[in-house]
Amino acid sequence: MIYRNWQDTKIPALGFGTYELNNDEAAKMIAEAAKIGYRHFDTAQMYHNEQGVGQGLKNSGLARDDYFLTTKVWYDKFQSGDLQTSVVESLRKLDLDHVDLLLLHWPNDDVPLEETMAALNEVKNLGMTRLIGISNFPTALIDQAVSLTDAPLTVNQVEYHPYLDQSKVLESVRAHNMLLTAYCPIARGNVMKDATLKAIGEKYGKSPVQVTLRWLLQQDSVMAIPKSGSPKNAAANFDIFDFELSENDMDAIHNLANPNGRLIDPSFAPEWDKAA
Repeated sequence: MIYRNWQDTKIPALGFGTYELNNDEAAKMIAEAAKIGYRHFDTAQMYHNEQGVGQGLKNSGLARDDYFLTTKVWYDKFQSGDLQTSVVESLRKLDLDHVDLLLLHWPNDDVPLEETMAALNEVKNLGMTRLIGISNFPTALIDQAVSLTDAPLTVNQVEYHPYLDQSKVLESVRAHNMLLTAYCPIARGNVMKDATLKAIGEKYGKSPVQVTLRWLLQQDSVMAIPKSGSPKNAAANFDIFDFELSENDMDAIHNLANPNGRLIDPSFAPEWDKAA
């Protein structure tokens, strides 16, 4: 495993995502992922599977200190009072007394960021989360969030894969001593048919998916959370620690980025390098 060391916290760089898994699927796959070796798990209020994730962790037999768990507050709970109550509910569903990382899931212009950051800090001070961070925040809002928080921010979780250039966000998070967590890391499976990734994979005896995940983890400050509903695919995604991409291969994958590479709904997502 590759780890990111953030202020004395050791975080596995490869995590297991649970987006679009229902409670039963999440319970099954979290337990399976734990058997494979995953120790970093990601969920969210909006995924409606926190209960299943909690059950899967319980079924895994892992001790609480042996895994790193992230959940996220949905943007309709950003007002002070709503946010704190939503986290209490998340912990009830997870059947835990704290998570390791709590993120704001999307920016919300309807609630002052100062109010939301104060509420996020409060739940950390109350011990409901060890660390706090943000998700889907473009560069200008990263700066604002950092300026409004008392506790340091750990992560910005954003869409990131070979077809989407996130160099500006990476530059921003690194400048603020933060990490970037990549969701949609294999571009919803699009990497599997990519000729460049196939050719690189053939050199290492690896699939385009494995090459892509390795590319992400070889970048400083980057983590990735691929999701899978298949134990076989989850195991294949984890099988990326026995090879290393050359600098030329890294550059070739970076060069796959294009202006139309975003997969999430552009009407909902911010432009990463702008304030809105």
